[in-house]
Amino acid sequence: MARLGHQLRRPAARLSTFLWPRQQARNGFFWSRQQKPDQVKAKSFVSRPLTGVAISALLIYSLYPTDVSQHLATKDRTADEAARAAAAAAADDTNKENEADQTAWNTFASSFEGLSSAVQFDASKLSDTVVDLFLPEWSKNIPAYVRKLQRELNMEPGSLADEIWREAHDPTINPEINYAAKVRVSEHLCDDEQEFLSRRRKVTAVALAKYLGIDEKDVHPDDVPVIAVSSSGGGLRALVAGTGSYLATAEDGLFDCVTYMSGVSGSCWLQSLFYSSITGGDLHRAIDHLKARINLHIAYPPAAFNSLISAPTNKYLLSGMMEKAMGNPDAGFGLVDAYGTLLAARLLVPKGELGVNERDFKLSNQKKYIQYGQNPLPIYTAVRHEIPEIGAESSSSSAPPSEAAKDRAKKEAWFQWFEITPYEFFSEEFAAGIPTWAMGRRFSNGVDQPTADGFRPPEIRIPLLMGIWGSAFCATLSHYYREVRPLVQSLAGLGAVDDLIWGHNEDLSKVHPIDPATLPNFVHGMQGKLPATVPAGVYNEDYIQLMDAGMSNNLPIYPLLRPGRNVDVLVAFDASADIKTGNWLSVVDGYARQRGIKGWPVGIGWPKESTSPATTARELDKAEGVSSEDAEVKLAEAKLNQAARRAEAGASRDESDGDRKQTTEAQRADQTRRELGYCTVWVGTTQERSSGPPPPPIDDMSTWQLMEPDAGLAVVYLPFLANEKVVPGVDPAVSDYMSTWNFVYTPEQIDGVVALARANYEEGKGQIRATVRAVYERKKKRREEREGGEDERGGGRRGGGGGG
Repeated sequence: MARLGHQLRRPAARLSTFLWPRQQARNGFFWSRQQKPDQVKAKSFVSRPLTGVAISALLIYSLYPTDVSQHLATKDRTADEAARAAAAAAADDTNKENEADQTAWNTFASSFEGLSSAVQFDASKLSDTVVDLFLPEWSKNIPAYVRKLQRELNMEPGSLADEIWREAHDPTINPEINYAAKVRVSEHLCDDEQEFLSRRRKVTAVALAKYLGIDEKDVHPDDVPVIAVSSSGGGLRALVAGTGSYLATAEDGLFDCVTYMSGVSGSCWLQSLFYSSITGGDLHRAIDHLKARINLHIAYPPAAFNSLISAPTNKYLLSGMMEKAMGNPDAGFGLVDAYGTLLAARLLVPKGELGVNERDFKLSNQKKYIQYGQNPLPIYTAVRHEIPEIGAESSSSSAPPSEAAKDRAKKEAWFQWFEITPYEFFSEEFAAGIPTWAMGRRFSNGVDQPTADGFRPPEIRIPLLMGIWGSAFCATLSHYYREVRPLVQSLAGLGAVDDLIWGHNEDLSKVHPIDPATLPNFVHGMQGKLPATVPAGVYNEDYIQLMDAGMSNNLPIYPLLRPGRNVDVLVAFDASADIKTGNWLSVVDGYARQRGIKGWPVGIGWPKESTSPATTARELDKAEGVSSEDAEVKLAEAKLNQAARRAEAGASRDESDGDRKQTTEAQRADQTRRELGYCTVWVGTTQERSSGPPPPPIDDMSTWQLMEPDAGLAVVYLPFLANEKVVPGVDPAVSDYMSTWNFVYTPEQIDGVVALARANYEEGKGQIRATVRAVYERKKKRREEREGGEDERGGGRRGGGGGG
């Protein structure tokens, strides 16, 4: 298994894993499940997958110079080509001697020399018919594209790279380079966010009055619920569906009442668009933009190359990689960086491309859209996979690690969450963060480390972050195998194979075939200054690897439960591919217990098919009965409740018929509970509760539970489900174009997905409004009780003093 992991980490294996995965997506990177590459006819090879594969292969080979690529680069070279290569090598040696701090960028740029030779072919040796059969017309221009890109990436005066690097040193363009940064160690929210909350509260108070139909002057600021919306990951499906969901909340008036919005993967892309000059916070403009830009694959070579070699887009798209390489000579480039650049070329560039805005490429610039509290605070998410090393135990001897050490490593592997707002890059587990504008620079012992000449690189660019947010392909082998395991199990004779692979699942969960992206580690050298729970190995790492937070939980709920944010109502839009089987809501239970969070409704989510909720509840009730007296009390209460229900229903049959009726009703309730609808509401309790039956969903008859004194967080769950009555023919479970791995949507498909998202919200908007109203009334009642108690205590003191 160790050998397997090693082989999969080789660049050639990364390439094959990315180009030939198990998922199907039309017009995309990937092949159909029904066909192997060698079974695809030449014409279909050209017309569909080559568009994505060609540019992907070019970028991957340029980013991962290996023995294979070097072999391709030297094969069949003419004497002139060899001479040019020798001259380039000599020039490269000179650059290394004179500009040692440019190692990473020189490696990146010089790799295009071999790539340029590798993609050329001698057309004179082939007939036009053969060329036209196997290669589309645009493929003949690839060598020219590559050569032009190579020229722009060298550091010669007048080149694009030279211009980018000069502007990186210009404080009028990048003012953050003038400021030193320190690590903020605290569990509290940063000052900027607290100021935002103060301003947003005033805005949401006005919006809440309108939403609930209350006179504005009657709304006390302390009574306004803190409402958060979270949107799941799921690539372009999550991006498009999330746009439709947010548009529905805006049309209903709820969006203006929201304080926080958090995203994973494609929902992070949505937030990037919403807080940009492209949309200006207008969701209708966001839909128009998507129709104009995602109808073409992100890696279609003519469009991708034109964006990378033509002004003004080339400078904005390549600045991030240029500054990363030059500002951090040891920085590595990977598939995630290239992927993010291609994403940004489609999503952050408006139609026509001339309207591209430089400010849209830095996340800290999004402060413009929230500085007066006029919009919710966006929270972007990523995770680091912490895998404790088991080799330390045997480092001083040749003995293999003990079984205890292996077990400990398996249990202690976890994902660490990182959040990014326009204000701060923060990890709750580290209880530490840095200003967002300081992302990308190196830190040591809590202080940023400029280069030898005192230079601090500019803030990391959003294209690189977009790659991190959506890097689901950086999943572990365990994630990959879980998706294909049902197929393996269904094939006769492969049971032993499945047993063998699944028996090593713990090992598979430690291997990432495609390396995640890297960022400088801001807690480097901070031993003894952070919580004891921070793994010791982190302090010695110069860089940390970050990936798609969906690897941990496809719903970005954890940041919303952070102390100080005090969320009262959480609206979760779930466009996950595995809504029922993933049950991401229930995964939050462990986080709530670990953090000691009160108010989370433990046990909510899609019930397991194997056990009915009624059965689970009965078993837990039995377990809670610690004495015979307790059991008798519970039994008596159950009998009274049963009798009351029968009386209300007008039961007139004998006891046995009544029991059968109750059993039938319980089974029907179980089935309803198992199949959640378009909108389900749960409410937690502030009482201590780490186990027990899941709280029942809140319906029109039980909204009073939201107003109970010990009521906790209200969770509103809206899964992205088919709605044949309103939007026939659009089904996330069966529509091919809604695959997570599809990167092309037609305008008609976008209209269908948006319509489905809006229709689903329409199904539950009355319930959502009732939930917000109940939480508002609860907060109002609590405030009035507090003020009444203070008045009574104050009056008693004044009365006693007067009598004296």
